[in-house]
Amino acid sequence: MGRKPKKSKPTKATWDADASNPLEVHTLLGIEPSNLLGFMALLGTLRALETARAEWFPCVYWDVGAPSWHPLLKLRAPQSQAAVAEAVTEGVGSLAPAHALTGDAKDLKFAAEEFASLREKAVDSQQMVLDALSSEMAIDERNESLRPTPFAFMFGQGHQHFLSRFRDVPSTIAKAAPNSEAVMDFQHRIAAALFAPWRRADRTVSFRWDPTEDRRYAYRDVDPSGDPITTEHGANCLSAIALPLFPVIPVRRRSGIRLLTPMTRFGSGGKIEFNLPIWSAPARLSTIMALLNHPEIVKDSPDVASLPQVHAVFRAIREPVGKFLCVTHAEMIT
Repeated sequence: MGRKPKKSKPTKATWDADASNPLEVHTLLGIEPSNLLGFMALLGTLRALETARAEWFPCVYWDVGAPSWHPLLKLRAPQSQAAVAEAVTEGVGSLAPAHALTGDAKDLKFAAEEFASLREKAVDSQQMVLDALSSEMAIDERNESLRPTPFAFMFGQGHQHFLSRFRDVPSTIAKAAPNSEAVMDFQHRIAAALFAPWRRADRTVSFRWDPTEDRRYAYRDVDPSGDPITTEHGANCLSAIALPLFPVIPVRRRSGIRLLTPMTRFGSGGKIEFNLPIWSAPARLSTIMALLNHPEIVKDSPDVASLPQVHAVFRAIREPVGKFLCVTHAEMIT
């Protein structure tokens, strides 16, 4: 478990049959409405593009008229897949350094004083990062540390550390020299995550936001813990960049102050649920985040008729599986 994972090298054919073909609207075949990791990667893509190429005015909407629903990325002017991947990579490189504010801490187990000290040092996007990780208002009385964001699925079990991964997964590109092999490889992985069905061939770490990472013993003829750990590295990078868009919200519960974020709610048995809306008109990132903050989105049965251009809402549930947390495939609830 403690070994450094090997990197896989994707082949060009996995994502781009014609990288030079410029398009105004790109179908993001890698993103599916039933996958929390994909939904977060979609938002991370928009944030990276608005950082690196704001003049493109990137918008996203879902092709709900197609047999399988995938998001469409609409740009002001035609761009090739390669150009989009390059711009997203540049945006990730600009945003990733803000994640380093947390220093060498591996897990989200800050004392209130320690977290307040970090907040005093934070500037600009660093403040967004802290707001998305925890709040001094929510203290877990059992260990006197701050409660973490609902997106934290690991706390050191099996040598899996959320905060380390949150810093490290997107940071490699920020440290790479322009036009280096590392940058080219990163662009390729971003393109693979966006423009083609996922192969999950990367032996890199993840956030457990992909429902395929739920590996249970039932109906298996071998111990699943021995399976090689593979994921879609580009999607995890983009999802890490998306997390600062989700500031925590203190909520009073019987167990004390707990934390939610936009599009999250407490479901049956106090389990965290993620309500993922599917919209059918082009929307900028600010519009999408306003939608995710709408109180109707997190209701038990959202009324989509009251939400313009919302076609459906999917729900994924955070589930404990042994000593780990996993997430289910999202199912349409309305």
